[in-house]
Amino acid sequence: MDALPNGPGVAYGLRMAFTRIKIDHRIMGGLPCIAGTRIPVAMLVRMIASGTPVATIVEEYPQLEEDDIREALRFAATNINQRVVPLEQSA
Repeated sequence: MDALPNGPGVAYGLRMAFTRIKIDHRIMGGLPCIAGTRIPVAMLVRMIASGTPVATIVEEYPQLEEDDIREALRFAATNINQRVVPLEQSA
Protein backbone atom coordinates (compact mmCIF):
# COMPACT_ATOMS: atom_id res chain seq x y z
CA MET A 1 0.00 0.00 0.00
CA ASP A 2 1.43 3.37 -0.87
CA ALA A 3 1.47 5.95 1.87
CA LEU A 4 -0.34 9.23 1.86
CA PRO A 5 2.03 12.17 1.62
CA ASN A 6 2.90 13.59 5.00
CA GLY A 7 1.61 17.07 5.60
CA PRO A 8 2.18 19.45 8.46
CA GLY A 9 0.72 18.23 11.73
CA VAL A 10 -2.60 19.77 12.57
CA ALA A 11 -4.26 19.61 15.95
CA TYR A 12 -7.94 18.76 15.65
CA GLY A 13 -10.50 19.39 18.35
CA LEU A 14 -13.84 17.73 18.84
CA ARG A 15 -15.52 20.31 16.61
CA MET A 16 -13.20 19.80 13.66
CA ALA A 17 -14.61 20.96 10.35
CA PHE A 18 -14.48 18.45 7.55
CA THR A 19 -14.75 20.49 4.38
CA ARG A 20 -14.56 17.50 2.06
CA ILE A 21 -17.13 15.34 3.88
CA LYS A 22 -20.87 15.96 3.61
CA ILE A 23 -23.80 14.27 5.28
CA ASP A 24 -27.15 14.78 3.58
CA HIS A 25 -30.14 12.56 4.26
CA ARG A 26 -31.05 12.81 0.55
CA ILE A 27 -27.71 11.35 -0.58
CA MET A 28 -26.85 7.71 0.12
CA GLY A 29 -29.35 7.63 2.98
CA GLY A 30 -27.35 10.12 5.01
CA LEU A 31 -24.06 8.23 4.93
CA PRO A 32 -21.00 10.49 5.17
CA CYS A 33 -19.75 10.98 1.59
CA ILE A 34 -17.04 12.92 -0.16
CA ALA A 35 -18.57 16.30 -1.01
CA GLY A 36 -19.99 16.52 -4.52
CA THR A 37 -20.00 12.73 -4.95
CA ARG A 38 -21.92 9.68 -3.84
CA ILE A 39 -18.71 8.03 -2.62
CA PRO A 40 -19.14 6.96 1.01
CA VAL A 41 -16.33 7.54 3.49
CA ALA A 42 -16.76 3.96 4.74
CA MET A 43 -16.04 2.55 1.29
CA LEU A 44 -12.78 4.49 1.07
CA VAL A 45 -11.74 3.39 4.55
CA ARG A 46 -12.49 -0.24 3.65
CA MET A 47 -10.44 0.05 0.46
CA ILE A 48 -7.44 1.47 2.36
CA ALA A 49 -7.82 -1.17 5.08
CA SER A 50 -7.84 -3.95 2.47
CA GLY A 51 -4.57 -2.66 1.03
CA THR A 52 -5.78 -0.79 -2.03
CA PRO A 53 -3.12 1.81 -2.88
CA VAL A 54 -4.22 5.45 -2.79
CA ALA A 55 -3.04 5.86 -6.41
CA THR A 56 -5.37 3.02 -7.45
CA ILE A 57 -8.34 4.58 -5.67
CA VAL A 58 -7.71 7.94 -7.35
CA GLU A 59 -7.33 6.17 -10.70
CA GLU A 60 -10.61 4.25 -10.24
CA TYR A 61 -12.44 7.34 -8.96
CA PRO A 62 -10.96 10.28 -10.90
CA GLN A 63 -13.28 12.75 -9.17
CA LEU A 64 -11.31 12.12 -5.95
CA GLU A 65 -8.10 13.73 -4.81
CA GLU A 66 -5.64 12.34 -2.29
CA ASP A 67 -6.83 15.03 0.14
CA ASP A 68 -10.34 13.52 -0.04
CA ILE A 69 -8.98 10.16 1.06
CA ARG A 70 -6.86 11.73 3.78
CA GLU A 71 -9.88 13.58 5.16
CA ALA A 72 -12.02 10.43 4.97
CA LEU A 73 -9.47 8.66 7.17
CA ARG A 74 -9.38 11.58 9.64
CA PHE A 75 -13.18 11.61 9.70
CA ALA A 76 -13.30 7.88 10.45
CA ALA A 77 -10.62 8.16 13.15
CA THR A 78 -12.38 11.07 14.82
CA ASN A 79 -15.76 9.40 14.76
CA ILE A 80 -14.63 6.03 16.06
CA ASN A 81 -13.64 7.90 19.23
CA GLN A 82 -17.11 9.46 19.46
CA ARG A 83 -19.21 6.32 19.18
CA VAL A 84 -19.92 3.27 21.26
CA VAL A 85 -19.04 0.29 19.08
CA PRO A 86 -21.17 -2.77 19.88
CA LEU A 87 -19.16 -5.95 20.04
CA GLU A 88 -20.54 -9.48 20.13
CA GLN A 89 -19.83 -11.27 23.36
CA SER A 90 -18.04 -14.53 22.95
CA ALA A 91 -19.75 -17.63 24.28
